[in-house]
Amino acid sequence: MTPVSRTYYALGDSMSIDAYAGGPGEGAASLLADDFGYDLRLLATDGATSDTVLRTQLNEIDTQPDLVTLTMGGNDLVHALFEDPRGVARAIERVRYNTDLVLSTLRSRAGLAAPIIVSTVYDPTDGTGDLQRLGLPAASADPRNLDALNATLIAAARRHGALVADLYTKFLGHGTTVGDINQPDPRPAERELWFCGSIEPNAWGAMAIRDAWRAALFSLARKP
Repeated sequence: MTPVSRTYYALGDSMSIDAYAGGPGEGAASLLADDFGYDLRLLATDGATSDTVLRTQLNEIDTQPDLVTLTMGGNDLVHALFEDPRGVARAIERVRYNTDLVLSTLRSRAGLAAPIIVSTVYDPTDGTGDLQRLGLPAASADPRNLDALNATLIAAARRHGALVADLYTKFLGHGTTVGDINQPDPRPAERELWFCGSIEPNAWGAMAIRDAWRAALFSLARKP
């Protein structure tokens, strides 16, 4: 008997992709698909914002999803900080609006049974707010911005019956407090350093994201 193919769509930004983790098959979505035997449709792209997911990636879904993971919102916040820190509140509101539309569309296409996992956004500064290592002025540093963004993502997930993978909490202590987040190596000797290129998940970070998604799926399986 031919095994039934299960389709997994990975939407979002570089937190999901292979590039920074060492190449094809090494990113979080690829690892998760391999673990569970899903047919991966990797629609996530480097630099994607919530607008990208809503206006482009959603349109590329051409079959009914059996699983969806979503990583978005971080680039919206980074762009606002670079371009106009006074626009951070507007950026977070845009993420809220887009996330609601994305999740409602995904739920209608996936049905009620398919898991949809929304990921919170991690903090390479480990909660210190030291954004100068990311090329941002010190005046832009306010950890409450990321707190507000993640609260927005979690609330949207709850409204639409999605699971939450709390990458923010999982990644604390694996950024600037343990090493150089700007280093380019996808597999640095320091296994507790989960970043490369300042904000990208390296191989260790990709494994951590995969593990958070797995935990979310297992939590669903444990529910009566």
